[in-house]
Formats: sequence, structure tokens, C-alpha cells
Amino acid sequence: MKNETFDKARVISFSDAVFSIAITLLVLEVVIPSYKELKTGDTLLILRNRIPSFIGLVVSFMVTAIYWVSHLRIIKYVSSINSKLLWLNIMLLFFIVLLPFSTAFYVKGFSYNGPFAFYCFNLSAIGLFNVLMNFYIIKKEKGLTGISATLGKYYKLRALNGFLVWVIAGCLAFTLPMFSRFLFIFLFISEIFITKYFKKKLMKERNI
Repeated sequence: MKNETFDKARVISFSDAVFSIAITLLVLEVVIPSYKELKTGDTLLILRNRIPSFIGLVVSFMVTAIYWVSHLRIIKYVSSINSKLLWLNIMLLFFIVLLPFSTAFYVKGFSYNGPFAFYCFNLSAIGLFNVLMNFYIIKKEKGLTGISATLGKYYKLRALNGFLVWVIAGCLAFTLPMFSRFLFIFLFISEIFITKYFKKKLMKERNI
């Protein structure tokens, strides 16, 4: 049906559940030490052997948290959920669900480029559907639910930032592997500057 709409509360509840389950499953890749390992008494060695797992957990947890916050921020401006928006949301959630697997794949092949490239593909796909959702909602709700031009630009730039960082990291995985693995740090740094810049603009806008 062309003009069919869906219950916003149910869509949000379902999305939150998927995010929370996916982010919880990430910790399962940090393998619990066996009794044999614990008997050695070398706690530092046990933890050192799990450094790749902890790196995968921290990066994936923080990135998932950023996307959940982005989802939380933009969805509140939605007046109604139509089929297009529903399926954009479903595709975003599909790649969120895939993240525990791609994180495990990356961690198990920590020193190889292929698993890292696949991990970047997964995060790029999440970023892509986050971009599509943000752009679509801002266009759809323009003049309806309080998204100003400045706020719309802020959300769009944040969404593009997350997408482009992982696309670039994936493209560089085979040519500059070490650099590509640390490129995610730029995601968090640029988030700070983008937020700081638009915070000032939004404050000026509200004071006019």
C-alpha cells in the first residue's frame, strides 16, 4: 500500500532491542580463560593474548554506541514511518546484527588484511544506511517536526563522517594496513570537532 504507515513506538522498541542484543554479543568474543591457563598463574600473559579481542570489543562497542545515539537523535523527528523508512531501518539493523560476526572474524585474523577489510565493509554498510536514513528523514520531515537547516546539516555531516572513515579504512586495508587500522581514531576526533562547530552555530541560531 502506497501510503501505509507503521507504529513508530514498535519500530523504535524493536530497533533498541536489536542494538542492545548486538552490542552485548560483542563481549562473547573475549574468550574466558580455561582452568589450564589459570593454573599457570600468569595473569598478564592471559590478558596479553586477548588484546586483539579487547581491541575488537572496544572499537565495535563504541562505534555501535555512536550509531545508536545517531538513531536515537534522528528518529525522534519522525512524524510517521512509511515503507521506505521502515526498510532503511531494517537494512541498518541487518548490518548491526552482522557486526558481532565481523568483529570475531577480524579478531581471529587480527594480523591479516582480508578480515579487517570485511570488518570495514560491515561498518561502511552500517554507515551507508545511517546516511540514507538521516538524509531521508531530514528531507521528509522538513518544516514538520522542528529540524532546522543547521541541525539538518549537523546530522548529515555526522552520518557522512562515520561512513567515509570506514570506506577509506577498508580501501587502505591492503596498501597501508597499519595506517588503516588506526584510522578509526579519526572518527572520534572529527566527531568532537563537528559537534563543537555546530553547537556554536545552533546556539547563535536559537539566540536570534
